[in-house]
Amino acid sequence: MRTTINLDDEVLKQAKLLARQSGTTLTAVIEDALRERIARRHASASQAPVRLPTVAGHGLLPGVDLDDSGALRELMDAAP
Repeated sequence: MRTTINLDDEVLKQAKLLARQSGTTLTAVIEDALRERIARRHASASQAPVRLPTVAGHGLLPGVDLDDSGALRELMDAAP
């Protein structure tokens, strides 16, 4: 089937280079890329959600800022 698509200039340039280097056509490169993307989408949709183990606790200590990695490291290093 013939269709028209608009591609970013740099993406098109890289796709053409890949086609030349692999000895194939631009159409084949684009088709392969779309097939890979579609396959990844189907694979991720069929995977079961990951269950992470949790432990009981009392939450964060007062004054702990999870966005401050330096302070967290200092706190963990100081812990007995």
